[in-house]
Amino acid sequence: MGYAEVSVNSPIAQRRTFSYSIPSGLSIDAGQAVWVPFGDKLLQGIVLELSHYPSVEETREIAGVIEPRPLLSSAHVLLAYWLSEHYLSPLFDAVALMLPPGFERKVVTFISSHPTPHQHDMCSLSQGQRHVLELTRKRGKVGLRELEKALGTRQARLVVSQLIGQGLIVRSYELERVRVKPKEVAYLCLAVKPSEARQEVAKLREQGKAIKQVSLLELLSQAPQPMPLSEARRGANCSTSTVKAVISRGLVELQQIEVKREPISYQGITLSEPLTLTDAQKSAFQSIQSSLHQVAKGEASPTIFLLHGVTGSGKTEIYLQALAEVIKLGKRGIVLVPEIALTSQTIERFASRFPRKVAVLHSKLSLGEQFDEWQRIRNGEFDVVIGSRSAIFAPQPDLGLIVIDEEHEWTYKQHDKSPRYHTRDVAIKLADLTGAVVVLGSATPDVETFYHAQRGDYRLLQLPERVTPSEGFPLPRVEVVDLRDELKAGNRSLFSRSLSQATAKAVASGEQVILFLNRRGAATFIQCRSCGFVLRCKRCEVTLTYHFIEDALVCHQCNYRIPVPQICPRCLGRRIKFLGIGTQKLEREAGYTFPQARLLRWDSDVTRGRYSHQEILSKFRAHEADILIGTQMIAKGLDLPLVTLVGVVSADTSLNLPDFRAGERTFQLLSQVAGRAGRGILGGRVIIQTYSPEHYAIQTAAKHDYASFYDKEIAYRRQLHNPPFTRLACLTYSHTNDTLCQREAERMKRLLIEERDSKGVADLSLIGPAPAFIHRLRGRFRWQLILRGAEPSTFLSQIPIPQGWTVDTDPISLI
Repeated sequence: MGYAEVSVNSPIAQRRTFSYSIPSGLSIDAGQAVWVPFGDKLLQGIVLELSHYPSVEETREIAGVIEPRPLLSSAHVLLAYWLSEHYLSPLFDAVALMLPPGFERKVVTFISSHPTPHQHDMCSLSQGQRHVLELTRKRGKVGLRELEKALGTRQARLVVSQLIGQGLIVRSYELERVRVKPKEVAYLCLAVKPSEARQEVAKLREQGKAIKQVSLLELLSQAPQPMPLSEARRGANCSTSTVKAVISRGLVELQQIEVKREPISYQGITLSEPLTLTDAQKSAFQSIQSSLHQVAKGEASPTIFLLHGVTGSGKTEIYLQALAEVIKLGKRGIVLVPEIALTSQTIERFASRFPRKVAVLHSKLSLGEQFDEWQRIRNGEFDVVIGSRSAIFAPQPDLGLIVIDEEHEWTYKQHDKSPRYHTRDVAIKLADLTGAVVVLGSATPDVETFYHAQRGDYRLLQLPERVTPSEGFPLPRVEVVDLRDELKAGNRSLFSRSLSQATAKAVASGEQVILFLNRRGAATFIQCRSCGFVLRCKRCEVTLTYHFIEDALVCHQCNYRIPVPQICPRCLGRRIKFLGIGTQKLEREAGYTFPQARLLRWDSDVTRGRYSHQEILSKFRAHEADILIGTQMIAKGLDLPLVTLVGVVSADTSLNLPDFRAGERTFQLLSQVAGRAGRGILGGRVIIQTYSPEHYAIQTAAKHDYASFYDKEIAYRRQLHNPPFTRLACLTYSHTNDTLCQREAERMKRLLIEERDSKGVADLSLIGPAPAFIHRLRGRFRWQLILRGAEPSTFLSQIPIPQGWTVDTDPISLI
């Protein structure tokens, strides 16, 4: 008898597998999805290992196979183990990243009447107990979730527990229904030979009967293949009854044919040829090409390349030609972009080079589209997969190349759920497991990435000059405006005199302008000028932001909304003042200042629809707007040749945050948004408005000087012992009671210190506990502990982390 180590879809499982025996006659492979008994439930599991001996004395049998083909490759099984160990996440959470979209099915709890209920006096039951009992008797079974909505979570569970104890009801479990299936469409085709159909048509015509049937039969007899039912009905102008009539007569048959949901429309995409490379591009490409060939021959280990090229230096063309090279070698690639906003532009370029061979995966696709793309990728139908961070887990066979564009972007870090992975680190581990080459591309590399390149861990390739619109074209000139001087001169507008004049001139000349402000909404907070009261979210410790369009105050953390008060809730005064700015206010002020300009705004408030990003980009590229106003999503990778001016309305938004990466974040944002200017023959100009013109991040960004920025930043990191000279882990505890939250954080610190000292771990220090930057979030208080050392995750892996704690290994931010 064989045994399988299974990762089970249950929160109880945590970071371990469970041993199950394999029934005789059942063929099981590693990576396969199975049904397994777990307690009194039947749950989903993924087989990760096979062995001749179990890891425990008593085992239960695997109940059945969910799908005959393994869902995880051997490399993905090892990657799941690594993710769970490195990020201290439940093993199934790591496995789930690699499963087909919609695969996971939660267990649903149902309550039903006891088949042989005990005799009980109904009068002695509470109102809630009688309500539940009546519901179960009337409907047979009731979902626990429905009862929780009706009675409240706590009360519903108490009532159910009491009734079970009294022998009046029983609890049962079922898996929720399947969320997604292959799409099938009804098709019509002839069930007889075309000649027989024509004879039937002639007979009906003679009789002057069934004109609609005649039309349908004629249409299908001329069709070379089955026709969709809806198309056939439309073409013959007939009803459902007509279709049923010809089917009942045996003349036509109805077939259910599986069709693929296509997320890419190739309409308007024309085939493109490889471009001629500049000397710098050629040198970079040849290095990647050489590595690919050496790996294919088994002569060398895969290389990690850092492609450091200024904005507009032609990094994408190198990606395209490297992918073409890997395809020639019989391999495939994955290309990652940081924002869904960029996928439409990226897909267009890649699909024109590899027509019908590009898959796309991101969260804006429907679940059905994600499911179909995943299945087709696994079947080897695509040479290239493009997507946001989750696309790194695509089941791309024969993986030979992984490209991470704009590798410095923070969106590559998953921070809101387990496992809290960084895509770059996952890509490097996956490449190690599959023998793929990795290319990390950026104009402003992450400081830690550049440090590894300087040390020789990665191979540095540099593109120092722009190639758009022509080779050697200069980067846009940058002017830094000191807003303190503007105030002294009496200018209280959002626009400095320089930015106002330059914008008016660009619009008058038929050019385009980008205005960047990394804050959405209209006013960042509202305050009573009589008593100083500031309206805050009742669930989060943050101020409410005013939004013009909804005329409401909105919490940007939990989406809590209230109408704008006319009087102060504290002193009942009427001196309510709107303070601060966001993109909505910037849009309104731009409309007042530049009335002749057509405006377009691009932020998360206007991109909730599936095609919103694409529609906004298409409008601006078609010059249907003169000024584009937006947040950080307009700073990333967009190629807009008519943009000659970029205005950074406030460079200080991220500069003063209490985080050691604040300077790096500011430099990257300013450099990236500045890179949107001057990509056409008209050249470009950038104006940065700030109250801190002397800050090194702003000074170096204005000079397009990454080297000087890196030297300054790495010196600070070394001095303060911050990454890359150490590693961090952030432990956060949350609770509805602040005092209990603090007490637990202090208890955990004592435990960690005792553990550290008992094991003699010398290079591990603890910072905190302290309240999180947003102390209260969605009704829960949060306290943090920061571990700093060589391998904090290894240290933490040996300590049981109680419920209520989250662990973020290698956090990108401490706020």
